[in-house]
Amino acid sequence: MPPVGYSRPAMAHPTITTTDLQGVTCIHRGKVRDVYAVGEEQLLLISTDRLSAFDCVLPTPIPDKGRVLTQLSRFWFNWSRAIFPNHVIATNVAEYPDVLRAQAAVLEGRSMLVKRTKRVDIECVARGYLAGSGYKAYQDTGTVFGQQVPKGLLPGSRLPAPLFTPTTKADAGHDEPLMPGQLEELVGARMATDLRAATLQIYDAAHRYALERGIILADTKLEFGVHQGTLILIDEMLTPDSSRFWDAGSWQPGKVPENFDKQHVRDHLEKSGWNKLPPAPALPQDVVQRTQARYLEAYQRLTGEELP
Repeated sequence: MPPVGYSRPAMAHPTITTTDLQGVTCIHRGKVRDVYAVGEEQLLLISTDRLSAFDCVLPTPIPDKGRVLTQLSRFWFNWSRAIFPNHVIATNVAEYPDVLRAQAAVLEGRSMLVKRTKRVDIECVARGYLAGSGYKAYQDTGTVFGQQVPKGLLPGSRLPAPLFTPTTKADAGHDEPLMPGQLEELVGARMATDLRAATLQIYDAAHRYALERGIILADTKLEFGVHQGTLILIDEMLTPDSSRFWDAGSWQPGKVPENFDKQHVRDHLEKSGWNKLPPAPALPQDVVQRTQARYLEAYQRLTGEELP
């Protein structure tokens, strides 16, 4: 079912799984995004409707997904600008260079023109609740990737304080968690301190904002780059692909709360018998529709608006 209050537009937007823009060069195709170079100083990020799970791109796209990722990132980048600088130059195609404006049908609503930075090759993860790989690590070791937390916690428990649990950033395959001290070895003590402080500051502010709107931000991953000597936020921000969103009204430690991310897809795949190696299986239509509805509801509840 579509989320309450959501009205499907009379003319649906096309589902896009890949792009082939003219006049600019594609320099990277990720699991979800296609990245184009726009001159020497700018990049164009396009969020497709591809969906990845367990580090595999699924053959079944999710309609509206790329637009949700872009528009929710746009919202959060604008919201957080006073907290921390970011890479966004424009999200309105009318403000893009001429060569891009001519291809507005592909770009409108699902693209961002951004500053080109020197990417910090670390996934900066903030966890406020015990879930996912953090809970698995807790079960195995009694810690969350080497960080001490109380004994006897249930899955979904709120942690006494949010944890910074960075990982490596792999272009293919699995990101690997970093134990305390390893981040400093990779990026230096000063950069490690700055990444931790920025990640937890942003998470804390976003968690409070989302909670006021009935959503728990259980965890999220952020990415950073260096632009003209300044550390700034890049990539996407606080989307259903990069974050774990739960319904605050149904949250209770030890029980699975209603979620607004791709956990429904993960759950389906876990039960399917798939070995988590390529090729990934197709998704049934009911899973596609429920995932689309949850992405749309996440956008609506967090922004207070329907997807434009």
